[in-house]
Amino acid sequence: MPSGKPERASSSWIGFLLPSIADLLFVALLFGLSFGALGRVLLRDADIGWHIRNGQMILASHAIPRTDPFSSIKAGDTWYAWEWLYDVVIATIHQVAGLNGVVFFSAAIIAAAFVLALQVSLKRGGNLVVTFALLILSLAASAVHFLARPHVLTWLFAVIWFVLLDAAATRRTDRRVFWLPTLMILWVNVHGGFVLGFAMLGIYLMGGAIEWVAHPAERRETARWITRLGVVTAFTVAASFVNPYGYHLHAHVYHYLTDRFLMSQISEFLSPDFHGAAQQCFAALLIVTIVSLASAREKLGPSRLLLLLFAAYSGLYATRNLPTSSLLMSLLIAPLLSNSMRNANENSAIVPRLRGGLARISSFGARMQSVERNFRGHAWIVLALVAGCWACLHDGRLGRTQLIHAQFDAKRFPVQAADYIAEQNIAGPIFSLDYWGGYLIYRLYPETKVVLDDRHDFYGDQIIKDYLNIVTVQPTYQKELDAMHVDWVLLPRWSSLANILRLNSAWKSVYEDGTAALFRRRP
Repeated sequence: MPSGKPERASSSWIGFLLPSIADLLFVALLFGLSFGALGRVLLRDADIGWHIRNGQMILASHAIPRTDPFSSIKAGDTWYAWEWLYDVVIATIHQVAGLNGVVFFSAAIIAAAFVLALQVSLKRGGNLVVTFALLILSLAASAVHFLARPHVLTWLFAVIWFVLLDAAATRRTDRRVFWLPTLMILWVNVHGGFVLGFAMLGIYLMGGAIEWVAHPAERRETARWITRLGVVTAFTVAASFVNPYGYHLHAHVYHYLTDRFLMSQISEFLSPDFHGAAQQCFAALLIVTIVSLASAREKLGPSRLLLLLFAAYSGLYATRNLPTSSLLMSLLIAPLLSNSMRNANENSAIVPRLRGGLARISSFGARMQSVERNFRGHAWIVLALVAGCWACLHDGRLGRTQLIHAQFDAKRFPVQAADYIAEQNIAGPIFSLDYWGGYLIYRLYPETKVVLDDRHDFYGDQIIKDYLNIVTVQPTYQKELDAMHVDWVLLPRWSSLANILRLNSAWKSVYEDGTAALFRRRP
């Protein structure tokens, strides 16, 4: 009788070498967001510019900044560089691999967040087809914020936080929840999104309290869970003070997020405009969520339901919340919708044709999922990361092929104008658009300073109001430029202010290209 060992060995090797759906998704996101023409997508925002320069200063001085080094009007004022740890990491990557490395690292974090969400949803009972479809909607909704910035780490932290917190809430003996304070020490030093962790802890504490009231027979067990989570929450809050600024950081973040003027002026804090494709995908996800809740036999527990409501509200409140909201909604809804589809045959309220279609989709997803379990080697992810890192370390090339060539778009940012400023040794300070400030810091600091950039929490209401008066050419614009001691102005070539300065005898145009115009105050 022939032995089955060679067949099992062959099957094991095939499972190790063939890519799984998770592998393919990771590689597609990693390469799609970093290689070729799409490599510029993550550099649509120049915020990364001052992050790189700040990280370089920390590495050079071995000290975290307490005052601002970049702005002329706020030089020496207290500045909370709350993302200092991210800045150090990204500056190190930039030093080794340039912008190619920065973009590749950001793409890898985004890919990791969504692939982890896929795998977690499957383990929680999600059907592969249903889960993948929900994840595609989440990806599309998040595309509006695909940028090389520290917020992408919050996406990954949010998924990990949910996994640890929800697993402990489901299996009360799960002790992985005690990792949350350690995770908070990292989170609080890489991005201000750490407040989301506090919100999720509060939601699960509230859900536990509702369970304690609603189920008297289980009060002893529920009370133990609430006590344990309360201890974890206390340690997590304490861990959040392990940052260079202590409690002052929390106060600063609170004042920033409750500043009505700034929240009404910063585009990413405004509610989504549902005329956009990404926002429409979030709307579709909301509709799927409602259908899932209505059709589910087993209702969500209080904690999960509160978290789902919180995620939906957050996404509707601010565009910047769409990625984390979409990820959390997908994680919560995938098992619920999958279970409803599995039970569709038993639901007489569904028309027979639809019932049969849902059953076929569910059956196909189950078969695919059983095959997916055999592919556990993830060799393709390792190969993709190795190939990408090699290319980044060799000027974006893999052999003779140029795989990645990340750079700021010369049609969106003043690339040629920055070259001219550097060649002419113009010391500035230069007044420019807030979203150009990060790019100018990246290109020209320390030889040239900017007046301001997009660190709105640092500049505060009055300076931002003066800035808006200038760029919208209000009657007081010249007075405000004088108050800022501005002798150089760099603007989009055909902006309203540029056209006005061309007609103003106090200013002279000294440089223009297809994107930007540079003006100098006449002596």
